[in-house]
Amino acid sequence: MSSATREFDPQPILASLPLLPGVYRFFDAKGEVLYVGKANQLKKRVASYFQKTNVSPRIRLMVSHIARIETTATRSESEALLLENNLIKSLRPRYNILFRDDKSYPYIVLTGHRFPRLTYFRGTPNRQHQYFGPYPNAYAAKESIQLLQKIFRIRTCEDSVFNNRTRPCLLHQIHRCTAPCVKLITSEDYQADIRNTVLLLQGRHQEIEQTLRAAMENAAEKQYYEQAAVLRDQLRALHTVQQKQFIESTGKTTDADIIALAQQEGLVCVNLAMVRGGRHLGDKSFFPEHAEGLSADEIVPAFIAQHYLSRSVPPLLVLGATYGNKTLVQLLGDQAGHAVKISHAASGERRQWLEMAQHNALLALQQRVMQQGGQNLRLDKLREFLDMPDLQRIECFDISHTMGEATQASCVVYENMDMRNSHYRRYNITGIKPGDDYAAMRQVLTRRYQKMAEDGAKQEASRPDLILIDGGLGQLHIAMEVMQELGLNDIALVGVAKGEDRKAGMEQLIFPNGTAKQLRSDDPALHLIQQIRDEAHRFAITGHRAKRNKARTASSLEEISGIGDKRRRSLLTHFGGLREVAQASVEQLSQVDGISKSLAEAIYRQLH
Repeated sequence: MSSATREFDPQPILASLPLLPGVYRFFDAKGEVLYVGKANQLKKRVASYFQKTNVSPRIRLMVSHIARIETTATRSESEALLLENNLIKSLRPRYNILFRDDKSYPYIVLTGHRFPRLTYFRGTPNRQHQYFGPYPNAYAAKESIQLLQKIFRIRTCEDSVFNNRTRPCLLHQIHRCTAPCVKLITSEDYQADIRNTVLLLQGRHQEIEQTLRAAMENAAEKQYYEQAAVLRDQLRALHTVQQKQFIESTGKTTDADIIALAQQEGLVCVNLAMVRGGRHLGDKSFFPEHAEGLSADEIVPAFIAQHYLSRSVPPLLVLGATYGNKTLVQLLGDQAGHAVKISHAASGERRQWLEMAQHNALLALQQRVMQQGGQNLRLDKLREFLDMPDLQRIECFDISHTMGEATQASCVVYENMDMRNSHYRRYNITGIKPGDDYAAMRQVLTRRYQKMAEDGAKQEASRPDLILIDGGLGQLHIAMEVMQELGLNDIALVGVAKGEDRKAGMEQLIFPNGTAKQLRSDDPALHLIQQIRDEAHRFAITGHRAKRNKARTASSLEEISGIGDKRRRSLLTHFGGLREVAQASVEQLSQVDGISKSLAEAIYRQLH
């Protein structure tokens, strides 16, 4: 073992540990957390890491770096499990299996209005509305909404639009909405469509078909031929959905998640497939960090804990690995408000689901291997070109504005052969002369790295090896000055200047000593620089446009004679936001309390 182990004597702390459930944390000499774990008995679990036998090479390596141990006793193993999960997500230890947290999954929502709205949603559910899902991705949810529109023509418009319409919109004309906003459908008929929508989202297709067929035959008998034709079209659209949209369950209505795993060339992929109401909604692949060399029995439980302890869980989880953590199963059931069953002896239909998920996990992993092969080549070539063999983390900065208006800076991060979206940051630039890119660059770099300079040890993990500056020698000199002032001049800096005629592949790389080099357009090192630089530009310009449009609308309202704070608040409250005010017609604007027809015309002219 290393000198770190010889210096660290675990016996004093082991002697003081209780035989109680809790969470333990291992730290290295720099104060960085190595590992977070839970235990039913802290004393026995922590002591097991320092046994001389039956310890894996991975554990031996981790133990060789331990310099400090911290523990937290809890009242139960369930509490320890929750605390462990929260600490893993916040601390991201080097030796824990880590899954990227997607924050929230998309849902389909039917609002609680008199004429409910069908919409797409991410976030915390509200009890006033009905939620269906979650869906594995935005595409699956939005495609489902489009198909439901074709069948039942439920409104999808914002309340501010719905409450202010005087004639049907385009969606009604193309047979995607029944126009309840202008009373072209009765409340009773609309509620019937809502009930059928709910049945379809729950997977109860036979009930819908029976209801629609009975209503169609009844309308035909009474010679209400137009109504019968509408119902006939709904039946046809329903059959189309059943044939093309979902893989159907042949058994009873089922809500389940299927979790499968594939491993190849040191990479791991966990595939999550979702079945709701007996319908296969799609799947999503996860690529955990720090999972190399671990078995499925170790990886899958880590995924279940990190994935489900902060979001909804269906009644059934179908796994491709054995699982025996009864505490977690009980905790998931308590959180969900219903029993959660875990099945790993899948047969029949469940086996088909599992085999499909395992196949998709393998396909996703093969694609990842190919992508990482390309990224490996790019990174190796850049390391060679810059003579930086240990290059890992790259940060890139870009400034975006329109003639000095709404200046915003972006910082994007490349690490472990991938863009790290969760590390991206935008900075609103204030207090400078409009259009002064040098001052903007000085401000963003100072704000980004000042804390790192002040507290270097704690910020070491986020310290970049290379900083790319989107710009020429002037911007690079500003970056050099800032890093010198902060005492961080040991971080490599490179400017990326637009090439001749601003053509891709003609970029020049500017170095602090003033030299400029140009890579061949087919050089993988240049491709990596372009990838990072283009992402910084995209991230900056999308943030800038949103800020600029918001500022323009707000300032435009303030510039209108006769619009004070009270009327401005009335407009925003009535329409729901600045964008909706800009989209309103003169007639809609004049319906707001305190807004006359002439003032509405003035507002419309100003915003258009």
